[in-house]
Amino acid sequence: MNRVPQPVRELLLRHSELIKFAIVGGTTFIIDSGIFYTLKLTVLEEKPVTAKIIGGIVAVICSYILNREWSFKNRGGRERAHEAFLFFFVSGIGVVLSFIPLWISSYVFGLRVPEVSLTVENIADFVSAYIIGNLLQMVFRFYCFKRFVFPEETGVDTELDELAEEQLGR
Repeated sequence: MNRVPQPVRELLLRHSELIKFAIVGGTTFIIDSGIFYTLKLTVLEEKPVTAKIIGGIVAVICSYILNREWSFKNRGGRERAHEAFLFFFVSGIGVVLSFIPLWISSYVFGLRVPEVSLTVENIADFVSAYIIGNLLQMVFRFYCFKRFVFPEETGVDTELDELAEEQLGR
């Protein structure tokens, strides 16, 4: 961390939860994408929204484990069962937010084979589900996780938090 220029270091340290959340998001993006395209190009070829929902659910389960144990491990304030319920409830809304653009693309704009080529369909699915949909759900979920799911900082310092305090002179 000492090799990172001071202004960038301060930014990284101040926003460590957001950075960890983004890394978890990238990991679950790969999980979600892999499941979605595997299903969409095989057994659920005619049902892209169903494939997206399945991929989203598996990714959310992975997301809970990674966010609970890493991104927001210094936060809490709730019993585990209540926290898990809120996490999955918020994430369920996030999954819905992520597939609404795909539904609009597929069924309102009709960007499905045979009306368009398979290439256009796949590009439209990627843009609507993974760019627009994931951006919508990411903003929503990060806000709700910090505000409702993991509302209180527990005061348990990690090495990164200690380094941040040291670097920022707190």
